[in-house]
Amino acid sequence: MNDQLKLVIITGMSGAGKTVALQSFEDMGYYCVDNMPPSLLPKFWDLIKETGKISKICLVIDLRSRSFFDELLTEINGMDNTNTIEMSVLFLEADDQTLVARYKETRRAHPLQKDGVSVLEAIQKEKILLNDIRKESSVIDTTNLTPRKFRELLLTEFQSEDQGTFTVNVMSFGFKYGLPIDSDIVMDVRFLPNPHYIDELRPMTGLDAPVYDYVMSQPETETFYRKFTDLLDFELPLYEKEGKSSLTITIGCTGGQHRSIALTERVAHHIQDLGYKVNIIHRDRTKRKESMNLS
Repeated sequence: MNDQLKLVIITGMSGAGKTVALQSFEDMGYYCVDNMPPSLLPKFWDLIKETGKISKICLVIDLRSRSFFDELLTEINGMDNTNTIEMSVLFLEADDQTLVARYKETRRAHPLQKDGVSVLEAIQKEKILLNDIRKESSVIDTTNLTPRKFRELLLTEFQSEDQGTFTVNVMSFGFKYGLPIDSDIVMDVRFLPNPHYIDELRPMTGLDAPVYDYVMSQPETETFYRKFTDLLDFELPLYEKEGKSSLTITIGCTGGQHRSIALTERVAHHIQDLGYKVNIIHRDRTKRKESMNLS
């Protein structure tokens, strides 16, 4: 079991941003659970201890009832090893006008909107029910926050210093096997000289030094590499600033064996040198498809 468990409980006004908050904590590596009844916490805690691998948990809990909040504190205090739990309770709110506008935009009914009650009346009723909880929580007003700004605020407050949530996946592929459906940026390097037509290089891949060196020795390769990495140097910080948790760059050649693999390796290591977390994937490295060229 980890020595320290971070437990973040999100509650507050309906429509104030709990979904965005939950997604943000999920991107920060928290194990997230939505709408958990406080009475289930002891069993949940037992399961967490059994795994021994989870150190950050985020729970969205409906605390409209004061008894729910009291029950929550009782259950937490009743769990063993509570001295290892670092707990934060976030209360999300927004002004009435903003909450009404958000409900009208989504066309969803407010949870307390029953028996002819208007959206505004439901919001005001919920505000009264949650008043005691609000006093004992850290309050975040999302009235003037866009989802992106709200996410940035949460990342600044809760992201570990040694943890970067932005991950770059760099993938090689062969066009003959189809375009990767999860691509954010696609580069086609079929314009480069093809090692496939050199007998001694054909059985190898871009991971082998002779193929890698051949691809990199081409003047066109060096020009492409400089221009592409210059573009990435400009784009990557902006993608991260925009709030993306990951970016997938795919580099394709005909079969995904030679040119794309060599350039994926070089580009990926360039991105790593910039300080980003990088995953290298060679989707079609082990595939070989018979040529359909009968000439």
